Amino acid sequence: MPSFSHFIQTLIETKSVFLKAMLLTIELTVVSILIGIVIGLFFALLKISKIKVLEFISDAYVYLVRGTPLIVQIFILYFGISGIFLLPDFWAASLALALHNGAYISEILRGSIQAVDKGQMEAGRSLGMTKVLTLRRVILPQAFRRALPPLGNQFIIGLKDSSLAAFISMNELFNVATTLGSNNFDEMTYLLIVAIYYLVLVALLTFVVNRFESKLAVSDR
Repeated sequence: MPSFSHFIQTLIETKSVFLKAMLLTIELTVVSILIGIVIGLFFALLKISKIKVLEFISDAYVYLVRGTPLIVQIFILYFGISGIFLLPDFWAASLALALHNGAYISEILRGSIQAVDKGQMEAGRSLGMTKVLTLRRVILPQAFRRALPPLGNQFIIGLKDSSLAAFISMNELFNVATTLGSNNFDEMTYLLIVAIYYLVLVALLTFVVNRFESKLAVSDR
């Protein structure tokens, strides 16, 4: 184990490198989560459509994504699609993370949409709104409020999963830590340092999610 003084000294000396890697990790996480929400909502709507073919497509997607490791999905996108057209490392990792998160987000949103009282749809239709308009203006806002706590947990998981982008040589936090550790024959120090950065990011993300929950709770009163 490294001494405390050595750990602090290394932490200070490498802050510029790790901060740059942290920004890339944040960018990767934000992009993949935003795309994942869109994908998740799309497949959630397919699942609740009551059209057998669309339900099957949604079930197949969720089963395939949840049944295979994320690292395999990243490699398939990175190496498989690259054989057809060049896909940059960032987008290979972002799309793989988005597709992976989307499967879990779709189940979260599906449950939240179905938890909204069916009378809400009937009330919207009685006011002259179409089914799509009622879904957009009445059902989805309530569903997203219900879904925020589990979505927050999924966002944190997505942040930590972004470390797998290191396996396609992206210079995010984990890759920087392992590279510096190997170069300096001091793996433990750099792993402890990267753990600190991940803890800070998780704390910040948790704070943001909790703030959103508090604001939504106030607006519902």
